[in-house]
Amino acid sequence: MVGADTAWIMVATTLVLFMTLPGLALFYGGLVRSRNVLSVFMQTYSIACLMSVIWLVVGYSIAFGSANSLWGGLGKAFLITVESDSLSGTIPEILFFSFQMTFAIITPALIVGAYVERITFNFVLWFSAIWMIFVYCPVVHWIWGGGFLSNDQLFSTNVYDFAGGIVVHETAGIAALTLAFCLGPRKDQNKPPHNPGIVMVGAAMLWVGWFGFNGGSQLASDGSAAMALTVTHLSAACGSLSWALWEKIKYGKASLVGIVTGTIAGLASITPASGFVGPLEAVIIGTIGGILCQEAVNIVRNYLKIDDTLDVFAVHGIGGIFGTIMIAVFNTLGFTNGASWQSQLGSIVIVGVYTLIVTLIIIKLLNIFIPLRVSREVESEGLDLQLHGERAYDFTS
Repeated sequence: MVGADTAWIMVATTLVLFMTLPGLALFYGGLVRSRNVLSVFMQTYSIACLMSVIWLVVGYSIAFGSANSLWGGLGKAFLITVESDSLSGTIPEILFFSFQMTFAIITPALIVGAYVERITFNFVLWFSAIWMIFVYCPVVHWIWGGGFLSNDQLFSTNVYDFAGGIVVHETAGIAALTLAFCLGPRKDQNKPPHNPGIVMVGAAMLWVGWFGFNGGSQLASDGSAAMALTVTHLSAACGSLSWALWEKIKYGKASLVGIVTGTIAGLASITPASGFVGPLEAVIIGTIGGILCQEAVNIVRNYLKIDDTLDVFAVHGIGGIFGTIMIAVFNTLGFTNGASWQSQLGSIVIVGVYTLIVTLIIIKLLNIFIPLRVSREVESEGLDLQLHGERAYDFTS
């Protein structure tokens, strides 16, 4: 099975990178206005490149080193102790490094959705790099790398987060909401997506890529990986349907952008639970997740008045937190998985508070040296031409 495990994780690694490039880029790019679509592509692509290098230099070591329970140290910086025949479980450690690198890429890329159409490109790169080192990597170590939340040091049981409900979706969602709040709203918040068809294509790519995200997190080619893949699909399908139905009930129409956003809500919600639940629980998680995340969008937009442009917190943050809690809910109801309310809720609070505080500090300190927001003129004319010298569409030719 060692060879099969290696082959599957190689495929899963490719699928997770496919989620960001081109999946997330297309999903986000279609949602913005035509004058800003290339800026979204540029932000997403650049983050993928930059995070890959940071993961090699210090990220992997901080996340999966063995210095102490708070951070992994620098013993694995530049992979200096990792050889081609080094193993992590049944797979080569270099493959585990690459698989986890794709998670490190997509997490800060998710945050892009909160600040599109009004942020400076330099700020995006500096913020993403610093946030990766001081927020994402330590949280990975705490939960997946042998840190204080990965065993019973703090709570009565381990924290159950199979593929990133806390590590990926909560951290990205809270960072997104914080950054959107600091940026302030766009001049024109109510403009529709410029290309819903691209949004659907991107969402479909994310759906397919998510099989590697969740199924690969088993780190083996076995029945548990197959179950994680199956429940991922079922939750996505149910999230799509419940979002569309709820939208139809409330507004009289079900939209394409709505149903594919429901897909992402279902996927985010099942992510932490995908290794611990079966098909029935997945249907419940996806169905509730689609409605819950849609209502969260309404709260953030209309009650909190925060312009989280592409609803990162409402869909990813709330979805990931909801799925993390549902692991304990199902354990209480007799779907035994071993999770406790104390560990699930406690880890959500600890990671949430840490992410909020450190993200806010990074934003405020960076903004002393680098402008956070583009000028009103640049925002009006579009980031594509003003920041990158290109247009997505040439209507004159």
